Amino acid sequence: MSNNNNVLPLSLLPEVNDMLTETIRQGAQQLLSVAIEAEVQRFIDEHAEIKDAVGRRLVVRNGYLPERPLQTGVGNVAVKIPRVRNNSDQEIRFCSSLLPPYLKRTKSVEELVPWLYLKGISTNDMNTALTSLLGDNAKGLSAKNIGHLTEAWQEEHAQWMKKDLSSLRIVYAWADGVYLKARMDTKQCLLVIIGADETGKKHVLSLHPGERESTLSWKEVLLDLKRRGLDIGFELAVGDGALGFWAALSAIFPDTKQQRCWLHKTMNVLNKLPKSQQSSAKKHVQDIWMAGTRKEAEKAFDDFIVLYSDKHLKAVQCLEKDRNVLLAFYDFPAQHWHHIRTTNPIESMFATVKLRTAKTRGCLSKKTGLAMVFKLAMVAQEKWPRLRGSNYVADIVRGITFKDGVKQNQQQKLECAA
Repeated sequence: MSNNNNVLPLSLLPEVNDMLTETIRQGAQQLLSVAIEAEVQRFIDEHAEIKDAVGRRLVVRNGYLPERPLQTGVGNVAVKIPRVRNNSDQEIRFCSSLLPPYLKRTKSVEELVPWLYLKGISTNDMNTALTSLLGDNAKGLSAKNIGHLTEAWQEEHAQWMKKDLSSLRIVYAWADGVYLKARMDTKQCLLVIIGADETGKKHVLSLHPGERESTLSWKEVLLDLKRRGLDIGFELAVGDGALGFWAALSAIFPDTKQQRCWLHKTMNVLNKLPKSQQSSAKKHVQDIWMAGTRKEAEKAFDDFIVLYSDKHLKAVQCLEKDRNVLLAFYDFPAQHWHHIRTTNPIESMFATVKLRTAKTRGCLSKKTGLAMVFKLAMVAQEKWPRLRGSNYVADIVRGITFKDGVKQNQQQKLECAA
């Protein structure tokens, strides 16, 4: 069995000459050079007709800008951007779409910093961690520079909170209050709303810092969404049993249908039962929300009440009081039930965040914690798949009704055929 005390720290390990990485880096440099040259040539060709009185081109090549390093996942790649000279009176300027003027590192490296931060690496240890992963590519990502990055992310979040939302038609919305414990006397609550538009694409709509999930705080969030352009309310909102959000929703978007999260409700019910009964009760609860029709779900609901009301009345009351809003999903396409029965879009996005802030409290302040959450949320948003059966979302917007997950007109045809 090995003794971990004999393992050398990273700083004392011998440097490894990785020929494979070097070959990949050189290949990346060559490919990048070819792509930029092609980009410049296209630009020159597009302006070939701009000539002087004697027929000479006025938009021409003019050497190269000074070579500069680009930080990538395979190390620093040296890049040289061709210079283009414009001798005409027109406002023409070449700017590479591959390598903007101030780009210093690739997107994958940018995403690595907040990911490491959330894994518990402080700013003082960040350079060591990045060096072990990126080698010389970590130069320029010192604690000071990482501090500048978090400041930039704070500014990005401030601008994002003012983003116009009038072009979005949000059909489904998931809401939850996420609590962070990061070097603070009181827990910070983030009021989070994720919405799905009429194409099935999901968007982060709100990351609003607050102290608790009060009605007043949620009203502020919803009113802010209205000010930014969301004049039409959601068709369905999904959330846990926190009364603050539902009271605010009824006041701001009174026509929005409500769906309680089955994940939260199941946990609440099981917490009111002895451990010996929880496994069996969980199966009975699952029989309700997994039922194929509302009628079958109602029967499973009644069975649970009969089975547990004599000895575990509190568990029954916990489930029974939200009966209607727990079964609201049956009035929407069956293809969407997987998405709208729980607040999983929020839970999955914040799983890593909660784990990191719960274990490491010495790295995040309120401001930097919010900046990190925002940055990771934006990264996650780009990778989210559309809703299953996204074509049915437009049907909801057009006012088509559904019964037991099936279009009303389709259901009628099935009944006639039977």
